[in-house]
Amino acid sequence: MKFNECRIAWLAFAASLLLLEIAALVFQYSFGYEPCIKCIYQRLALWGVFVSALPAVIFPKQMLTRLFAYVGGIFCSLWGYKIASEHVELQNAPNPLFAACEMLPNFPEWFKPDVWFPALFEARGDCAAIDWTFLSMSMPEWMKVIFLAYAIILTFVLVYHLIRYKQL
Repeated sequence: MKFNECRIAWLAFAASLLLLEIAALVFQYSFGYEPCIKCIYQRLALWGVFVSALPAVIFPKQMLTRLFAYVGGIFCSLWGYKIASEHVELQNAPNPLFAACEMLPNFPEWFKPDVWFPALFEARGDCAAIDWTFLSMSMPEWMKVIFLAYAIILTFVLVYHLIRYKQL
């Protein structure tokens, strides 16, 4: 059996995303690091990758569900990378007084996760603040690495199966 048709591989992938979401909530509610709007957008990008993976978790042998997982996961990973890059730019701005992000989210009228799930998606922090670092990298810098890793892994597996098996 091909590993991209194995439910355990997709479950491990989805579990890694859930662990990142749990870590974000621990940082928020246990350590008091309030998320800014860019953090919320990155959190939504992670949820997008997670939701994209769910059909492949449920039906890993179906080519259409795997295609959805790859395309959706790559798209949301790259979107998250873009948002994390913008966040890093705000944090590294030469003049922090002019490095502000919007206070209210820019969601479409029909999509209000900050209203529906404020405990998860309400922005209360400052984008320019660097509250936490690990190995001299801030949280958005780590998110850039994570999003890029997800995009590369999904792209690699997709291309590998297209070349090796001539199918997803």
